Amino acid sequence: MIIGGSVTAMALAAIVFYAHLNEVLSFVCSGVAIALLAALVGRCVERLGDRLGAGATGVLQSALGNLPELFISFFALRAGLLTVVQSALIGSILANLLLVLGAAFLVGGLKHGTQRFDHGRARTTAVLLALATAALVLPSLAAQLHSPAGGHETELSVAVAIILLAIFALSLPASLRRQAEPAMGRSLAVNQQRSPTGTDGSSAKQSTVDGPPPNEATSGHAEGHWPIWLATVMLALAGVAAGLVSDWFVDALQPAIDALHISPAFAGLVIVAIAGNAVENVVGIQLAARNQADYAVSVIVNSPIQIALVLAPVLVLLSFLTATTLTLVFAPLLVVSVVVAVIITAFIIFDGESNWLEGAILIALYAIIATLFWWG
Repeated sequence: MIIGGSVTAMALAAIVFYAHLNEVLSFVCSGVAIALLAALVGRCVERLGDRLGAGATGVLQSALGNLPELFISFFALRAGLLTVVQSALIGSILANLLLVLGAAFLVGGLKHGTQRFDHGRARTTAVLLALATAALVLPSLAAQLHSPAGGHETELSVAVAIILLAIFALSLPASLRRQAEPAMGRSLAVNQQRSPTGTDGSSAKQSTVDGPPPNEATSGHAEGHWPIWLATVMLALAGVAAGLVSDWFVDALQPAIDALHISPAFAGLVIVAIAGNAVENVVGIQLAARNQADYAVSVIVNSPIQIALVLAPVLVLLSFLTATTLTLVFAPLLVVSVVVAVIITAFIIFDGESNWLEGAILIALYAIIATLFWWG
């Protein structure tokens, strides 16, 4: 169904774009197509989740989920939309940490009550997120405080970009390490959702030790497995398609901004950021709704880490291929917003538990920050 929807949305976006029907309509259709293609990427990676484990699944999901934003940002830099790109980078971090994580906690909390996830992994992730974000905003502080380094924004940004990429490479082994929670742990979650107690009154945990019921093992759960070659081919096709549609999206972006009378900062912070992170928007919330909190937190929080450690540094280096040089010097309000978001998120996930109220608070904070940027 997602494959058919993605193809249909891409075809519609192509018709509107090449027929020059309407810039706003082209912008909307391209955004929808990007979201569906991103969801398709998420579905492919999800099918490989049983073999990869929570950590590797989260890293791969986040890396591929950021591909649309990489394409969008590169084409936007080529078009000279520097404010949009800088706002989108910070907006992507905010959208994942506040809007998407908040929605996941809200949906999961309302459906399952208090949800628990690996607090050790959560603490490590929170610390890495704080360090990555701090490194990302330090050039902005240097510029705002008029330090000697502030006069060398480009050189400083390149140096920080290289260091951040090196940190990401060093963090990969820990992120990819498979947890000792393979099929049995996952089967327990499935059994607890489908059948909290057995027919003889025994708990689902006991039935899991003996193995899942034959019907479950041979029906929906096995149905979800795709051959590795099929998942790989689908990922490649979806990535190429996302790059093509991203070009259409950016081409219609400036006319849409003018027609809708919104500021470039708001467009980047909210619209582009949400469109470029559709994988986490869809998959993370779905995982929380299925009471797979470990996977939900891993997928959602790994994305802003990779934005800070990979996407932003890569865009800084790629910007030299365009007419617009990207630096890591952001507007003061963007810096304050991302610092507040990281601190609040770290406090919430540090204990390894979440509930619907914490989710509502994160969403409310995102709405306040988005409102601040409505006027630019």
